[in-house]
Amino acid sequence: MANVPHVVIVGGGFGGLFAARRLADEPVRVTVIDRQNYHLFQPLLYQVATAGLSGGDIAAPIRAVLAGKANVEVHLGDVTEVSLSSKTVALADGTSLAYDFLVLATGARHAYFGHPEWEQLAPGLKSLDDALEIRRRVLLAFEAAELEKDPVRQAALLTFVVVGGGPTGVELAGALAELSRYTVARDFRAIDPKRARVVLVEAGGRLLTAFDGKLSKGAEQELARLGVEVRLSTRVTDVTAEGVNLGTEPLPARTVLWAAGVEASALVKKLGAEHDRQGRVVVNPDLTIPGNGSVYAIGDAAHFAVEGGGMLPGLAPVAMQQGRHAAENILASLEGRPRRPFHYVDKGIMATVGRAAGLAQTRRLRLGGMLGWLAWLFVHLIFLIGFRNRLLVLIQWAWAYVTYQRSSRLIMGGVWRPGEPTVPEREQALLGRAPPRPAAEERPAERH
Repeated sequence: MANVPHVVIVGGGFGGLFAARRLADEPVRVTVIDRQNYHLFQPLLYQVATAGLSGGDIAAPIRAVLAGKANVEVHLGDVTEVSLSSKTVALADGTSLAYDFLVLATGARHAYFGHPEWEQLAPGLKSLDDALEIRRRVLLAFEAAELEKDPVRQAALLTFVVVGGGPTGVELAGALAELSRYTVARDFRAIDPKRARVVLVEAGGRLLTAFDGKLSKGAEQELARLGVEVRLSTRVTDVTAEGVNLGTEPLPARTVLWAAGVEASALVKKLGAEHDRQGRVVVNPDLTIPGNGSVYAIGDAAHFAVEGGGMLPGLAPVAMQQGRHAAENILASLEGRPRRPFHYVDKGIMATVGRAAGLAQTRRLRLGGMLGWLAWLFVHLIFLIGFRNRLLVLIQWAWAYVTYQRSSRLIMGGVWRPGEPTVPEREQALLGRAPPRPAAEERPAERH
C-alpha cells in the first residue's frame, strides 16, 4: 500500500473514530494515533467519578473497535508537533509519520481562566484518569471525615464544591448528592453522610444556558430537592487547599471539582492558524484549516462558525458528524470532486439531574422529569461503543435504580493513611504541603 494515500487521524474520540470508520475499506491507508489505547464515552464520565460505573463500562479498546478494517492501523503515541510544510506529525518518542491528509480530533481540556495552579486542587473531568481521581477524592473525604474529631474540619471534609453550571457540573452535583444521601448513607458510624454539603457554583444567572429556560429552572428545582445548594451569579476568585473563595466569601471545602470552561489541546494551538480565545482553530466551511486543504480540524479542536454568530457546541454528535464529513471530503478530493461545506443536523441536547430526572430538548420537543430521564438513558445506551458495554451499563443502572447502590466504590491510586490530606501527596508537594513520606522499604507496596 506504499502508493496509497495516507490519512493520519490524531485522536480516537468520537470525531476520530467516526472518520476512521467512514474511511474503512476505501482506497486509502488510515492511521489512528491516540495517547490512550481506548475510546472513551465521555458523557458518562461523571458516573465513573461518582462510583456509579467502572471505567471499563464506558471505554473500549480502539484496536477492538476497528478490528477487521484491513486498511486502518492504530498507533499508540502522543503527537507533539505538526509540520504543515513537510506534511508530517512528530511523536513524543522521536518518530514521525508522513501524511497526505490529516484529521485533528484532539478534543479539549478544562480551562482555569488564567489560574493553572487551580488544576491541582480542583480537577476537571475530561479523561478516565480524571474520573478515577475525583472518585478517589470524594470517597476519601468520607473516610477522613469518619476519623476526624474536630467538627469544623469534619464539616469541611463533608463539603463538596462543583464549579460550573453546565451539563457536567449539574450531573456531577446531582450524583454527589445522591451518593451521600442514598448510597453511603448507612455505611458510616461516626458521621451522617446525609449531612454532606454539595454546592454548585455558576457565574451566570442560570444553569444549563443551552437549554430552554423552563427546563433550566426545573433542573435547579430538582437539584434543590436533592439538597444541592445552587449559587448563581457567583464567581470563584480563588481555590486553595482549604476551599474556595466565592467573591470575598471563603467556603471551607476539601473537595473542589471543576466543570467551568474548556480550551483546545496544546497541539492545535501550535498550528500557526487563526484561533479563538479557547485555542480552537477557526476552520473553513468544509472543515479544513485556512490555506491548507489537506488538514482538517473537527470536534473540540475546531471553531466552526454558524449563521447569526456563535459556533457549534462541543458535543459528541457534532464531533461524530464532523468526523464523517471530513472523511467524505477527503474521498471527494481523491476523486477530483469539490469538497462540500459542513451542515450540522441538530438532534438535540440532553442532561440528567439525578434519579428519574432528566432533560431532553430538540427544536420541537421539550422533555423533563421521568420522560427526559428515560430519553437520556435510551440515547446514551445506543451511542455506547460495544454490546458488552451497553449490557453492563444497563444492568448497573437497573441495579442502582432498584437498590440505590453504586457498585464501584473503590478507592484506588495509592495508600492513604489517617491524618494525611485527601488531596494526593504529589499535588500537596507542588503546594509545599506534602507530609514526609517514609523510606521506600518502610512503605507498604502500592499497586500501579
